Amino acid sequence: MSKGYIYILTNPSFPDWVKIGYADDPQKRLNQLNKTECTPFAFRIYATYEVNNRLQDKKVHDIIDSLNPSLRSKDSLSDGKVRVREFYNMTPEEAYKLFEAIAQINGLEDNLVKHVASPEEQEEEQQAKKARLSSFRFSMCNIKPGEKVISLEHPEVVCTVIDDRHISYEGEDYSLSSLAGVLLGVKSIAGPQHFTYIGIILADLRAKLNPDN
Repeated sequence: MSKGYIYILTNPSFPDWVKIGYADDPQKRLNQLNKTECTPFAFRIYATYEVNNRLQDKKVHDIIDSLNPSLRSKDSLSDGKVRVREFYNMTPEEAYKLFEAIAQINGLEDNLVKHVASPEEQEEEQQAKKARLSSFRFSMCNIKPGEKVISLEHPEVVCTVIDDRHISYEGEDYSLSSLAGVLLGVKSIAGPQHFTYIGIILADLRAKLNPDN
């Protein structure tokens, strides 16, 4: 048998979502995910559950999908297909309770480990929370109507700022969060963390220019 781990990953960039997947080596998988620059903050391991067979995360996915299919992130592609992701609209605590129940049913409580956040991870959490405390306004970053902002994950999406809180894309008006949600196929997201201005993530630019806000 090939042992591996089902993991729960979190990311301060989208605090209302967790990633549930499988890896032979969770730390190696984490390092792979964190090589990308498409998220303002790094992923971190919240919990792992050791299993004896590969890809047993699919069984966990099936359980969640059968209980509440709306929790899973789904993305409609331009060719009409739907891309289903390993992200779920639930707190890490809720995901961990599910893992606990599975471990207890199988008598394998010792296989479940909740990881302790490092000081660096705790600092990132605080930075992300601070960035979400007050609503973003383009004037915080000295960005004027008519200027352009670009999607971090989809750089082909170039939007025009139309007022202090809204942008225009393909003839439609959006808030940063609403368009980010459409582009990423999620319901709740912090928009300023997913758009850039002159190559700088808006949330980072805001923090730099407004250290006390």
